[in-house]
Amino acid sequence: MADTPNDTKPLPPLHGAALVLLTIAVAFSTFMEVLDMTIVNVAVPHIAGSLGVSPSEGTWTISSYALASAIMQPLTGWIARRFGEVRSFVVSVLLFVTFSMVCGLATSMPLLVIARLLQGAGSGPMVALSLTLLLSSYPKAKQGIALALWAMTVVVAPIFGPILGGWLTDNFSWPWIFYINLPVGLAAAVITWGLLHKRETKTAKTPIDAVGLGLLVLGVGALQFMLDNGNDNDWFASPMITALGIVALVCLTFLIVWELHAKHPVVDLALFKERNFTVGVVALTLGMFAFFGINVVFPLWLQVTLNYTATWAGLATAPVGVLAFLMAPILGRNLHRLELRGVVTFSFIVFAITSYWFSTFNSLASFSSLVWPRFVMGIAIPCFFIPLNQIYLSGLPPEQIASATGLSNFCRTMGSSISTAATVTLWQHRGETHHATLTENIDAVHPATTGFLQQVSHMGMSHTQGLGLLNQLVTRESLTLAVNDVFLGCAVLFVLLIPILWFARPPFGSAGGAVGH
Repeated sequence: MADTPNDTKPLPPLHGAALVLLTIAVAFSTFMEVLDMTIVNVAVPHIAGSLGVSPSEGTWTISSYALASAIMQPLTGWIARRFGEVRSFVVSVLLFVTFSMVCGLATSMPLLVIARLLQGAGSGPMVALSLTLLLSSYPKAKQGIALALWAMTVVVAPIFGPILGGWLTDNFSWPWIFYINLPVGLAAAVITWGLLHKRETKTAKTPIDAVGLGLLVLGVGALQFMLDNGNDNDWFASPMITALGIVALVCLTFLIVWELHAKHPVVDLALFKERNFTVGVVALTLGMFAFFGINVVFPLWLQVTLNYTATWAGLATAPVGVLAFLMAPILGRNLHRLELRGVVTFSFIVFAITSYWFSTFNSLASFSSLVWPRFVMGIAIPCFFIPLNQIYLSGLPPEQIASATGLSNFCRTMGSSISTAATVTLWQHRGETHHATLTENIDAVHPATTGFLQQVSHMGMSHTQGLGLLNQLVTRESLTLAVNDVFLGCAVLFVLLIPILWFARPPFGSAGGAVGH
């Protein structure tokens, strides 16, 4: 690879076919990386069965990847400064592809988990650097479109992940969910290096903050492990979960204190001194918490309670991508004309309305009735992601974009992880509460109960089988009431987030530039 041109003047932005080609390459690499976080979810039972482990052990393929990726995301700024943004991105893509192949070839669960850890570590800087490279390659006037295209891939990939994962697993075999990355990743790496290797950013041999890195690995590792296993171990009733929680709290607290005073911090917390960065990242993280909670619980409810298959649950979830896909380029093209805080407010209102809409469904809801709110929700997605990216990057110099994007991606990932643990736990606990409440109203001498048992006895069921069926019906209704509670909670959170947005201070200008339009 060529030496970094540290003393050359910045080259003009790309135009025409070169810009289109770069956009496709970077978008597909981002799509591939984000896709990999969700594509494995539906294949876990197949992977566990193939490698002779339990489904709960199979989930390590998800958590190991998320853990390594989360740790590497805030390191993006340091990696980019040390090795150059283009080189770091291309190497990240190649590492991701290499370990994807190792994942597909794994013959045991320990080997697969190690490969997923390395795959996640390799891919950590990829998403943040993809946005950085796009913004530096687009003319200032068109950076809104770059933001829109990037946000579109980040948002659409998790929607199609379960569908694509289910289709590949059903029609081929689970290793193909990893092999599919090879042609996409290699093409992205070759195109990006071919177009940008002469546009490498300045590098500086800053030392690695070993103490900060150690605290980051221990703190995030303990937190991720606690979130992954808390629900199965009754949370803080378990000494192991309590210990993990204490380790995470202590390490992350010391990390913050250490990084604020470190000469070469591994995580640039000074970014939070920027008002717009802080407001944007807080809104993005908490908004992602509510949005991801809906996306986790909705397909779970469909499969566990309404007996949907994984494919049909994916199809019920997917319509949210339609309007998001269509709206993103239009919004990006007109971003500089809009009041960005107003656009995000609109998205939170739509999210709140559709979340409340979901909270009104019962267990007899038809597929078509469930699809409509998912479809409408799609209009809010680009209005949420694209302006918030613009807000938190506004006013930052170009050399801080990689650090800022990496740190915001880390916060977004942690928001998603905490949301998964919190919403699934809340759903199950509320389900138990509703089950107890509904059971209190079932009396052996109540006419409705005796009528139901007589009805099932005429169908050839014994008294015990009738009671079993009755319990199944109560469980279905209690889990439906519980999922309604989760959706309602998400709707309230979206409304409460709206005032936070208005603490951001315009002008927001072009991403990565201090000058406003």
